[in-house]
Amino acid sequence: MLEIAGIDVRFDGVVALDAVSLTLPANQIVGVIGPNGAGKTTLFNAVCRFVTPVAGTITFRGESLLNVPAWRLAHMGIARTLQGLGMWATFTVLENVMAGAPSRTRLVADALALPSADRRAAALRLEAMSNLEELGIADRANTFPASLPHGLQKRVSIARALMARPALLLLDEPASGLSTADVDQLIALLRKLRERMSIALVEHHVDMVMAVSDSITVLNLGRVIASGSPDQIRANPDVATAYLGQEVARA
Repeated sequence: MLEIAGIDVRFDGVVALDAVSLTLPANQIVGVIGPNGAGKTTLFNAVCRFVTPVAGTITFRGESLLNVPAWRLAHMGIARTLQGLGMWATFTVLENVMAGAPSRTRLVADALALPSADRRAAALRLEAMSNLEELGIADRANTFPASLPHGLQKRVSIARALMARPALLLLDEPASGLSTADVDQLIALLRKLRERMSIALVEHHVDMVMAVSDSITVLNLGRVIASGSPDQIRANPDVATAYLGQEVARA
C-alpha cells in the first residue's frame, strides 16, 4: 500500500530524515514512534507532499508520490489528521466533517444552486452523519467543536478524514490529551478501521501503539533505529536507549 525507501529530508543543511524506509501492507497498522525531534511528523509531511525529499522514493499503490501535488492525495485515497485539531469554530461538527470530502461536486451547478447540487450536498450530509455514527458522536452533529471535550474533538477530526474514503489513513498523535477510557475506545476504532484501510500512526503514547500496531518503526535523530513487531520493539535495547538516554545491557 505504502512504500518509503531511503528518503532524506533536509532543512537548510540540517538532516531531518536520513535514509528512512518503511513499508505498510494493505489492511495493517504501522506505528511510528521515537523521542521528540526524531522526525516522525516530518516523515508524514514528506508523504503528504508538504516537504520534498532530496533522495529516496515514496510510492502509494505502486505510484510515485514525489511529483503529486498535495491537493490530489485525498482523491487518490490518502487522508491525514493533524496534531492540532484544525476545526472551523463557526462550523458545526457536521459541517466540519463534510468539509473533509474531496471535491466531488460541479462548481457551476453549485454556484447556480441547481437541483443536482442539492442532491450532492444531501449525499455528503448522509455520508458525514454515517461517519459520525461510526465514531459514536452523531448526537453532537449540530453542536460546535469548541463545546466538545477534547476526546470527542479528536473523533470529529477522524470522522472528517474518513470523508476522503481513504485506503491509507495517516494519524498524527491521535491519542494526545486523551483519557485512558478514550484511548481504549480509540484502539477499538482503529482495529475496526483496519478492516477496510491501512493506517500509519505517529504517536507518543507507546503503550497504545504497542497494543494496536502490526509493526512498529522507531526513529531517533532522523534515522530508523529499529523496525519489527511490537514484541521485537519491546525487547530492542536500542529503543530503550533512545527513550531513556542511557545504555541498556545487552543479553
